[in-house]
This record gives sequence, structure tokens and C-alpha cells, in this order.
Amino acid sequence: MPQPPSPAPYPRARRRDAAENRDAILAAAAIALNRDPDSTLEAIAAEAGLSRRALYGHFANRDELLLELITRRAARISTRLTVVDQGDSRVAIAQIGGGLWREIENVRVMANFAVRGPFMALVGEALAPTRSLLLEVVTRGIAQKQLRQDVDAALLARLIEGAALAVLEEASRTPLDNDAGARLVMKASLGVAGLSWTDSATVTEAVLATMPDTPDDPAPSGTTDLPTTGTTPQTERSA
Repeated sequence: MPQPPSPAPYPRARRRDAAENRDAILAAAAIALNRDPDSTLEAIAAEAGLSRRALYGHFANRDELLLELITRRAARISTRLTVVDQGDSRVAIAQIGGGLWREIENVRVMANFAVRGPFMALVGEALAPTRSLLLEVVTRGIAQKQLRQDVDAALLARLIEGAALAVLEEASRTPLDNDAGARLVMKASLGVAGLSWTDSATVTEAVLATMPDTPDDPAPSGTTDLPTTGTTPQTERSA
């Protein structure tokens, strides 16, 4: 009597295991590259607890792994930075800068691959929603006279982005803890936007007090109230 056919493998379980291994490789790559930007695939495989052969089953080469790691992080940033203060553009700029730091702080050395390396154009596409959000905030801030009045909105948005990326690049050389890095990104961005260093500090501390402790904590909703004592942050007067 013929035997019944053997049960088919469980493709869903195999796909789930493959996806988990791929995620583990990417997480290990972030750790290894943050420790040493020149980490080899062998070092990354060891960090993930997998063989080199297993790693090559997911990524043909180092560039392919780097590309997915960076674009995933960029897409996550754009997803997370969708809720900002709708009332005050200065608060919104600080929230975007601080959120960027919180998302990338643990892989800030890797960030240089994205902002200065061969993947810059592709990462730029993934960050397009965040750039659009920043431009919208800057346009509103100029119209409300909360931001400097002597620079076009599109150019000012690019300058603010450049200030934030400069801090990320510097953080690859100068150790900064989580709060110190977030403060510096916010202050640099607000300074370029036209606030004095004292007003930048006021906005920064108000926003930092409402930020989640880790990127996976829920983002604050509603508006962030600036201190009612003292002066309301004003933009620098142009000469």
C-alpha cells in the first residue's frame, strides 16, 4: 500500500526564521559598525552569532548589508518624526532635531555612511518625508515671525538640516551622552533658525523635558508649553 506523502515543510515558519535571522544580522551590524566603522562581514556574523555562510544567505556583500541597514533606519526616522508641535515652529524644530538624535544616537558612527557616503542619495529619498515636514515647519515659522526673516524657507530648512547633521558627524569623534547630544542638535538647529543662544536653551529644555527616554517610547502628543516666566524666545534681529 503506498505511503501517504510526507507533510510539506512549513514555509511560513521558514520565512519567519529567515526574517528573524535577517533582523538579528542588521542589529548586530549596527553594534559592530558603531564600534568599528570598518567592521568586516565576518565580524558582523560573529556579533550576530551566525556563520559567515548564514550571513551570505541574506546579503551578497557588505555594501548590500549597509544599504538595507541605513535605509531602514532612515525610514524609521521619517515614520517616528511625524508628530510635532503644530503651534510653535521653534518647538517643532527642536522636536525634529531631538527625535533625529534619539533615533540615531546608538548608531551615530554609522550615520556618516548615510550623510557623507555613497548611499547619500538613497538615504535622502527615505528621509524625504522628514525634510518635507521640516520645510513645512520653517515656512510656518517664518510666516508667524517666529524664525529669522532674512533667509528663504527652503534654504533655511536645508541649513537647519545641515546643522543637525554636523552635530551627528561630530558625535562620531566626540563622546556625547543621550541628553547632551539631543541638546546640542536642538540648540544648533535653533541657532541657525535665528534664535539667540539663551532662547535656544529655553526652548531646548522645555522640549527635552517632554521627550521619551528611548526611541521606542511613545512620542508626546499635543503641544509643548514654553516657560511663562522671563521673556518669550524671540528671533535675532537681522543687522
